Parts: sequence; C-alpha cells; structure tokens
Amino acid sequence: MELAFVLFNWFPFGGLQRDLVKVINACKGRAQISVFCMEWQGPRPDGVDVNVVCGEGRKGSWARQAFVDHVQENVVGHYDCVVGFNRMPGLDFYFAADTCFAYRALHERGWWYRQTPRARQYMKFEEAVFSPGSKTVILLLSPQQRLQYQQIYHTEDARLIDLPPGINRIHMAPDNARQIRDEFRAEFGIGDNDLLVLQVGSSFNTKGLDRSLRAIASLPAGLNSRLKFFMLGQDKPDNWLKLATSLGLQEKFRIFSSRDDITRFMQGADVLVHPSRQESAGMVILEAVVAGLPVLTTANCGYAFHVEKSGAGLVCAEPFSQEQFSVYLQGMLESDRSAWKAAGIDYGRSHDLYSLPAVVADIILGESGARAS
Repeated sequence: MELAFVLFNWFPFGGLQRDLVKVINACKGRAQISVFCMEWQGPRPDGVDVNVVCGEGRKGSWARQAFVDHVQENVVGHYDCVVGFNRMPGLDFYFAADTCFAYRALHERGWWYRQTPRARQYMKFEEAVFSPGSKTVILLLSPQQRLQYQQIYHTEDARLIDLPPGINRIHMAPDNARQIRDEFRAEFGIGDNDLLVLQVGSSFNTKGLDRSLRAIASLPAGLNSRLKFFMLGQDKPDNWLKLATSLGLQEKFRIFSSRDDITRFMQGADVLVHPSRQESAGMVILEAVVAGLPVLTTANCGYAFHVEKSGAGLVCAEPFSQEQFSVYLQGMLESDRSAWKAAGIDYGRSHDLYSLPAVVADIILGESGARAS
C-alpha cells in the first residue's frame, strides 16, 4: 500500500509537524510512505520519500495554489490514500491540526480581512474539505473543532472522527523528577525561593507571549523580584525583547530556540502559561499536565478542557481578559501548587493521552485497505 502525506511546510518543533512525524512512524512497516511539501527544514525521516515541490523559496497565495495544483495532478489518484495535514481539495483524510479558519475570520476579524487573497484562498481550501458532499474524512483533535466546523459548514457527522491525544510518554514525571529539577535550577541560577514561569511554542504572537509578559509585569514587586520567565520556541526575538525591556523585564526574560530537552524545563519550572490566541489542541498543555507542571491557559485552546477535567491548573474564559489572566497568574504563583501537580501526574497515569499516532494509522490503513479490496 502506498500512502501520500501532504502539507505546505515542515519545520522542527511545530505541533502539526510533530504530529505528522508521529503518524508516519506509526505507519512505517505497513505501507510505503511519501511526503509532498513546499519546504522541509531539518533532517528527513528515514524510510520516507520526501518531495519538496513548487515552493522552494516562494511564499504566499500563488505558491500555495501552485502546490495544491501539483498535488491534484501528481498525487491524487496516484496513491492508495492521500492524507493532508493542511486543508486542500482532493484529500482522502484531513488531519485537523488547525482551528476553523472561516470561524475565526467571521468572529475575530473585520469584513475587509475576508476579502484578502490569503483569506479567500484558505476559506476556499477549507470549504473543499468540510462542505457537505465532500468525501474527505476528517480527523479531529478536540470537541471545540467539531463545534466550529459544523457551525460554519454543517459537515456530516459520519465524516468526523474524534481522536485521543498523542503526546509522548517521556513527558510524564519520572521517579527522579526532584533530582532533575534541582540540577536544572542550579544550571540556570534559580534559587529554592525563586519562581520560574515557562512558555513553549513557536509563532510568539499567536501563542500570546505579549499577554504573558504583561501579566508578569503586573505582579507585585515582592513576587516579581523572585521571578524568571523562559520562552522556548522559534520566532524572531527582537520585538519581543524590546517589549520585555519596555515593561522592565529585561533581566528576568530569556528566549530559547526550540530544544530537545523540554522535559527538563518542565520539571524545573513552577507554572506553564499558554494564553494562545488560537489553538486547535495544544500538545504542550497536556505535556505539562502529565509532567506535574501546573498550567494556566485560555478556554479557546482545544486541550484546555483537559486542564479543567484533571484539576491541574486554571483556564481563563473567552473572550480573553488580560486582567483575569494576570490575577490568575498571581494567584497560582502565590499558592501551594502541590495539589495541581499531583492531579496532573495522576491524570497522566489514568487517562489515554498517548495513542493518537496508532489510532490514526489504523484508521488510514484500515480504510485504505477496505477500498483496495
């Protein structure tokens, strides 16, 4: 069996990109796998035929349309199954890594935005996947996605499949968590009475880094004097460092490019903040929960309901209130966080938060095999 996975861009540490690799690895040995994309940054997975087409050095609506045209002409109909990690016509399966574009365009942007070439193109691609009559089977990450997509497109229930999360078990708190924490904090000069706030994610504006910085700047002086704030992710740092300086946080704030030792950071930190402006799921939320790191996030994140269900942190209501977020952060930092920590660790041990890749592989290969027979 031959599978084709298609997406616009692959880069290390992106949530969509990480899910793609997990699903590909779950399909290995059961099918021949090809990937088609406009750009691939970083090492390529072993045993996978990666094809970079139509987008080398090009960006924007024209490049995306050229790529989609290439997929229609050279991929669709040439493989047993075509799985999209971005929305576009002709897919057999769409892995819904993103929130509903049309929903956000209608509820969060002005009419003028919906007339831009980019917005019109994304809505056209999305409609091809979700509109009634499409044959694409959609794999959903959260209940929030189902509500938004059906509200806009009235997508048939039969084409929507809810998936369990798929975080890696390496994020679960290990037996030597205390040792890891002590060594990490010693490495970065964080004292026993100091507080470390952690945020993780690329595209800093989307992840709400400005919201986090403003909340930290609003903390009382006594609390603020004990605090450090680390941001892990990929983005251009200059404007964010300027914002931190303007808020008087230049000595407390550090940006780290994406790293492979995120588990150490989670054991060393005291609170994870994730005030994202949009988030279909938010793997880092669950990774922090199972690590025993209390989480402060926003209700528009797909996995925020796991924070409430587990009792492993706090969730700010939507629409976003900077005042509420700041008050919640202060309260968490001033509190005994051991109950949140214990609740998250227990939740990670008692719930299926890990099987997404295997489930997706079984769905794709099972459906494709049924069609072939």
